[in-house]
Amino acid sequence: MVVEHDEDTIRRAAHVIDLGPGAGKVGGKVIGAGTAADLMRNPQSLTGKFLAKPLQHPLHPPRAVNRETPSIAIKGATLHNLKRVGVRIPLARFTAITGVSGSGKSTLARDVLHAQLSALLSKNNSIKTSTYKNISGWELVGRVLEVDQTPIGKTPRSCPATYVGFWDAIRRLYAETTEARVRGYTASRFSFNTAGGRCETCEGQGLRKIEMSFLPDVRVACETCHGARFNPETLAVTFKGKNIGEVLAMNVDEAVEFFSAHPSIHHALTLLQDVGLGYLTLGQQSPTLSGGEAQRIKLVTELSKVRPNADDASQRAGRADAQKATLYVLDEPTVGLHMADVEKLIRVLHRLVDADNTVVLIEHNLDVIADADWIIDLGPEGGDAGGRIVAQGTPRMLAGKPERSHTSRVLAEFLTSRTTGVA
Repeated sequence: MVVEHDEDTIRRAAHVIDLGPGAGKVGGKVIGAGTAADLMRNPQSLTGKFLAKPLQHPLHPPRAVNRETPSIAIKGATLHNLKRVGVRIPLARFTAITGVSGSGKSTLARDVLHAQLSALLSKNNSIKTSTYKNISGWELVGRVLEVDQTPIGKTPRSCPATYVGFWDAIRRLYAETTEARVRGYTASRFSFNTAGGRCETCEGQGLRKIEMSFLPDVRVACETCHGARFNPETLAVTFKGKNIGEVLAMNVDEAVEFFSAHPSIHHALTLLQDVGLGYLTLGQQSPTLSGGEAQRIKLVTELSKVRPNADDASQRAGRADAQKATLYVLDEPTVGLHMADVEKLIRVLHRLVDADNTVVLIEHNLDVIADADWIIDLGPEGGDAGGRIVAQGTPRMLAGKPERSHTSRVLAEFLTSRTTGVA
């Protein structure tokens, strides 16, 4: 028995158990069981829906890449198994780095591109540059950021609402209520990080840690606040009939409607929906989040810097100079994602690029690869037999020469049945 999201694996399985219909509070039910064909006939199965009607590519009109496209050029990269690799990263484009396991993808993306750009942008001369001969075009980048799957916080007080940044706006709403003004409460009263308004038994965590000697520690709901994080006086203040503890217990989907009249909060919440995290509660303790959930929350934090009217380049990401944008590096962000979430992720990545940012990701998922503007394919094999650029170009260019690499071959087969016909 395996837990799996890979489409080909699901199609080949003798028996599939599909849970849903959604995630979080709206999940936990067996929607269907049987073969992949059985799921496709089940109108309640989201998995069956995507099996019956797979994504068609491209989801976003391809962005041109030509000689005039501003790019970062790396020459003579030799770190680990890379063999004097020369590569071009087009800016303001969506680039996928592909290849078999061990072909050098992570080395190129993380250890060369990300590490060296970080050093150059921070003017850190302590990082050795012997891993490459020359790098050019980096001056057009304002910053480089690796959006990884590391936790977003180390304590239960950290949560999606605080990390994304809209919790302060919620605290101000409660401070502006009539009841709060009568009591003399300010926004600080509604912070679970400071004394005064929080529950002091659990220090605003909502949980108590019980040490179990030689066994792992156990966390249980605080016996005083019962997980609400605040003291009774603070919880007596309500906004639209709910106290601040009840707001923390809302999931994102519920909160979108609740804060519909408050643009700054509503915008951040809809972004969380857009990346498939509508099931998370606003106050979900960050240590309980999976790596994939943490990564998508980080993407939301970046997207929140892009104003809704992103067509106006002067307002994109609050930058005065739209040319000095961000280069994002992601390592296999689709790991653990359902097919429906993969589609949402692709659209989110395109939104970042539409705001003049550059996205570079390491990926094996063909849906993501097929929607990239540019592909850098390493190989031909892994280990000592890898470390070379075997193909570079658009998805159509690689698919047009299936003999070039493993990626080219499978991509050609994939696009034959998954193309929208968009030029």
